[in-house]
Amino acid sequence: MTPPSPAAGRIDGVDRTGGIDHADGTDRIDRTGGIDRADAFERADGSGRPPRPRIAYDALTWKEVAHLLLNLPLAVFGFAYAITALVAGGVLTLTVIGLPLLALSLLGARQLGKLERARARRLLGVRVEEPTPLPLTRGGGPVQRLWMALKDPVGWRTLLYAAIRLPWGILTFCLVLPSLFVLWPVLPYLTRGLTNVDRAMVRGLLSPSDELEHRIAELESDRGIVVDTAAADLRRIERDLHEGAQARLVNLAMGLGLAKEKLLEDPDTAAAMVDEAHGEVKLALQELRDLARGIHPAVLTDRGLDAALSSVASRCTVPVTVTVDLPDRPAEAIEGIAYFTVSELLQNISKHSRARTASVDVWRSADRLLIQVRDDGRGGARLDGGSGMRGLAERLGAVDGLFVLDSPEGGPTQVTAELPWRDRKA
Repeated sequence: MTPPSPAAGRIDGVDRTGGIDHADGTDRIDRTGGIDRADAFERADGSGRPPRPRIAYDALTWKEVAHLLLNLPLAVFGFAYAITALVAGGVLTLTVIGLPLLALSLLGARQLGKLERARARRLLGVRVEEPTPLPLTRGGGPVQRLWMALKDPVGWRTLLYAAIRLPWGILTFCLVLPSLFVLWPVLPYLTRGLTNVDRAMVRGLLSPSDELEHRIAELESDRGIVVDTAAADLRRIERDLHEGAQARLVNLAMGLGLAKEKLLEDPDTAAAMVDEAHGEVKLALQELRDLARGIHPAVLTDRGLDAALSSVASRCTVPVTVTVDLPDRPAEAIEGIAYFTVSELLQNISKHSRARTASVDVWRSADRLLIQVRDDGRGGARLDGGSGMRGLAERLGAVDGLFVLDSPEGGPTQVTAELPWRDRKA
């Protein structure tokens, strides 16, 4: 017969025998007949050791506590900075150094805001985008740069943030520090509520004006693209003139000079040289026509997109179907961009696609001009593939356009472009 286990007379920590407990090898008499308090320390694995000590709250709670305790020293510094900047700048505006001092203070406030955003990101998990830097290097003269700094909304909002933080910093410090000792059970709820106010302040006053900031950054980028594109076009025109028509005209002038010298001595040779010069003139004229078509084709000016795109399609090595459904002609700039977009896409089809057929569709939808070019070629085109697609996307983006490329391996390829519609001026 198996003897009963030492703890057989114990149920739910109660010694029903009123005797000696030998469960852990020690003699403990339950004198109360109630709960054996030694069992309160028994671990689930039956080792009998007390549980390991651990931190009462998670890391986020302690980060929030640290943020709230840091509020007071940083709020004192920020308040002193804001008041000094505003008072000194305001009083000294009567002198020459007043406005420059205020402008420098606003630039310094941007750095203060950067520090506060980093603190909120590190301790509160608030992800706030950094505002766009002021383009002071491109701001023109000293007066323009000064005015740009003085009207900076980011700097003014940061000064406002620093000025109103002092009372809040005092309040949070005075609440959290005693709570570490006397309100320990409710500390996580208290810190969460207080830091939610901090999060709202950071998002409301230290975040950039999303729509305005993004629009400014977009316009700056688009302006750079337009300038670079114009410079590249001018270099291309100069190169084509220098290496093409100009070289032919120089050879033509030299040939006519030699023919003039031989006109009396050897009329037959002179006639042959004049005939050769005539051929050079025809070639030079053809190159000049091609160059002019590359700048702005006459058929586009005279007859519009339908005729111009049909002319481009006729020079493509792949049969192209062109469909243009436009009730009116768009503005000249939009019409030109649409023409050159289709022209370059058809050139890519001729050079790289190995397609058998292609199509071009142009139509208007509300206030957008839509272009769709398809081909049944091998596909695999990419914006970074060196085929000029990226340049097209950047050019369309510079005028608030859109460029979407769908070209899986094996084809087909479909390019959709959108341009803003602007009516042609009479």
